[in-house]
Amino acid sequence: MDIFDERENAFEAKFAHDQEMQFKAEARADRYLAIWAAGLLGKTGDEVEEYVREVIRADLKEPGHDDVISKIVKDLEGLASEEEIRAKRREFLKKAKAELLGEA
Repeated sequence: MDIFDERENAFEAKFAHDQEMQFKAEARADRYLAIWAAGLLGKTGDEVEEYVREVIRADLKEPGHDDVISKIVKDLEGLASEEEIRAKRREFLKKAKAELLGEA
């Protein structure tokens, strides 16, 4: 194997790792967002976990996180605006990335 093959393999491994970390951060941010939304909806205990599962199922409908945002916007109508929800998700994504970096 020559140096170019080694570099290519290293770049591919880094890309795969970065994609995995991004996926984990997105999933964790969606979970935090669902827990936050459940609190606004007055859910407690098992209701929170059930709501988190509903949000996760919503995330499977389309690529990206817009399906999660749409579900939570609909659920929180009158309790939080779409801008507030998107801002919370950005906040939770930063938190999730920081946690994952700390775990690595």
